[in-house]
Amino acid sequence: MLSTLRKAFWLFGLSVFLLIIFLPGYTKLQELRDKNRDLEIKIKRLNIEYSLLKEELKRIETDPVYQEKIAREKMGVVRKGEIPIKIIPDKRK
Repeated sequence: MLSTLRKAFWLFGLSVFLLIIFLPGYTKLQELRDKNRDLEIKIKRLNIEYSLLKEELKRIETDPVYQEKIAREKMGVVRKGEIPIKIIPDKRK
């Protein structure tokens, strides 16, 4: 009976020792897996954004109508003879 109790005590002690040694490593492994998953999602999102920007750049380089639209909206360019009108929103609302 005493030898069985002693074996159980040593087994318990060994289990606690192994848990103390390997638990931080396992926790770190889980954190790294989560970070890896988040980075993979971010990479996919950035690849999609890159593709969209590439398409827009191609459109800017080849489509004169789109070039004019960009110049008018973002840079305030007007054609000769046009009068630009600035609309000021009503702040009383």
